[in-house]
Amino acid sequence: MKKIISAVVTIVIILGALQFMWLWGFCRFYVGPNKMAIITAKNGKALEPGQILARDGQKGIREETLAEGRHFLNPIFYEREIVAAILIDPGKVGVVTSKVGAKLPEGEFIAERGQKGIWRSVLGPGKYRMNPYGYNVEIVDAISIPIGYDGVVTSLAGERAASGEFANAKQQGVRKDVLQPGLYYVNPKEYKVDVLEIGINQVSLMGESGGKVVTKARQLGQNEALNVLQANMLQRQEEKRADYFSQRKGQEQVDFKAGKRVRDADYAAMEVGEMNLMELVSFPSRDGFPISLDMTVEFELSPERIAGIFRRYGDLPAVVDKIIMPQITSISRNKGSEYRAKDFIVGEGREKFQNELTVSLEQTLGGKDIKVYNALIRHVEVPDEIRAPIQQASVAVEQDLTNKERQNTARKEAELNTELSLINQRGEQVMQETEKLKAEIAADLDKQVAQIQAETLKKAAEIKKMTAAIEADKVRVLGQAKATSIEKVEGEKANGLQLKTAAFGDPLAYAQWTFADTLNPKMKLNIIHAGEGTLWTDLENTGFAELGGAQQLKKRK
Repeated sequence: MKKIISAVVTIVIILGALQFMWLWGFCRFYVGPNKMAIITAKNGKALEPGQILARDGQKGIREETLAEGRHFLNPIFYEREIVAAILIDPGKVGVVTSKVGAKLPEGEFIAERGQKGIWRSVLGPGKYRMNPYGYNVEIVDAISIPIGYDGVVTSLAGERAASGEFANAKQQGVRKDVLQPGLYYVNPKEYKVDVLEIGINQVSLMGESGGKVVTKARQLGQNEALNVLQANMLQRQEEKRADYFSQRKGQEQVDFKAGKRVRDADYAAMEVGEMNLMELVSFPSRDGFPISLDMTVEFELSPERIAGIFRRYGDLPAVVDKIIMPQITSISRNKGSEYRAKDFIVGEGREKFQNELTVSLEQTLGGKDIKVYNALIRHVEVPDEIRAPIQQASVAVEQDLTNKERQNTARKEAELNTELSLINQRGEQVMQETEKLKAEIAADLDKQVAQIQAETLKKAAEIKKMTAAIEADKVRVLGQAKATSIEKVEGEKANGLQLKTAAFGDPLAYAQWTFADTLNPKMKLNIIHAGEGTLWTDLENTGFAELGGAQQLKKRK
């Protein structure tokens, strides 16, 4: 029986050891950091038609992946594949395209989780273990709106919004709400975001040389990663604008810049936007002379209006090309044709034309939600045959005015010299008067100081005199008090002696009593017989029992 039990125990131990060796030697595997394991089942039910990933009990690639760490799987039934996990850095989003799930309705291309297609929700920064055989994750930049810009959102999914209306939820079209400066994790497959400059921009028409639009400079922040995201966002926007001009007028006529050269595809850091336009303002004057203007118009796209502007006209280049530029050229020609060529040379006429142009642009573009601040005329080109005589006449007038001003200047200089002399003279008088006042003030101060010192000495003497009188009175009072005290004390003592003497009836008796009262109470009286032959015999009665005492007695004798 013992042999059977021993054999069973041995077999169990051997089987346990073999099981341990099988698990740790053949079934164990390790998934490292930032990795995941894709498991394929070798046995099980076949997949359904159209099914890509297997569920429990099915044969094929399993949907669930294994995370980092130690795992045990039987290699006879399962295969494993170690791949990198999906890492999404800050400032990035993951757009998921699912190969598995329910089919989308007809006409839809944005899916919810559990449906096949592009998921509406995106993956934010983090680590994900999504099976690459069933899900494709595209990592793209998040939307970063710089300061000084707004993001206009265009929905790409849903039913198309009514013409001239903003898109609501689940509708295609431009959304009314814009994105303020910041970081947004937006699905670029569902929404298109265009960044437009808000605030003041400039349109410049430079006569025969053409024109340009100067937009807002981007403000760099402290976060370098956000600066890169914003630069990438603006770069994509500028590429759209370059495509617009290329399609609108041809790349040979328009060169669009935004801190970079588009033609050479040399994209540098975007700081200042500039659109060079082949536009100019020229028109005939009222008297038939050709006029060409250099002009700058300052306009603003407000945040609350920018979505509507974008919906009606498009991006900033389209706004400038379709709305601002035609109004500038049209109003300039209409207003300019009412003036003579001479009016554009003389300052008053040009200023009047500039004011009328500004007011007309404010009214016209204001109705289109574009606010105009200034329309500035910098330079006017007029024919030489009219400019030269006017300039010569203007020069003669200016020369005459200059000569008159020179005469006035000389007269004013003479008057100024006279005034300066008077000022110097008056200054000397003031200095003398000041010195006199200083001397008088100093003398008065010395007098006041001397008076104060004399009064002080007088007061000190009076106080000293009063102090001496008080001290004398003090000595007199103390002497009288001391004498009175002695007189009273000694008188009382004498009265006491007189009363004591009267009590004894005899002064001698009182004196003896006093003597006896003052004796030492320890003193003893011995009567010694001093007869012949009796001194030494009665020596014992004296209290001197020792020889020393006798010797002392002898010495006293």
